[in-house]
Amino acid sequence: MTLKVTIAESRSLTKTIGLEGRLDNATVDVLDKELDTVLASAVKVVVFDLGKLDYITSAGLRSIFGAQKVMTARAGKVMLLNPQPQVQKVLDIVKVPGLGSIFRSIQELDAYLDEMQKKVTGGE
Repeated sequence: MTLKVTIAESRSLTKTIGLEGRLDNATVDVLDKELDTVLASAVKVVVFDLGKLDYITSAGLRSIFGAQKVMTARAGKVMLLNPQPQVQKVLDIVKVPGLGSIFRSIQELDAYLDEMQKKVTGGE
């Protein structure tokens, strides 16, 4: 099986990386190539949309955690969106401290991002 990676900019300085298929040793290079481009930009929030990700191995987790390390160094965030039950189980098992929030829907993520921006700008 293959991995399809899509990149979208839904908000200023926010990139959403959509993953579809399997993220394992055979496909991780596809993600890493796209991540290099995303992380070379001025992005402050990287959202991994896992809604269509069927399977993840430690190779995929390393890429996500690598992105987390880069984003932490620039005071940014990595967030996970829509994990399927089998992917959520892997995330529950590894319990990596400092990994960004996991959101079950785009609406939940948008509400969180709106609240974060209001705190920064002092808006209501």
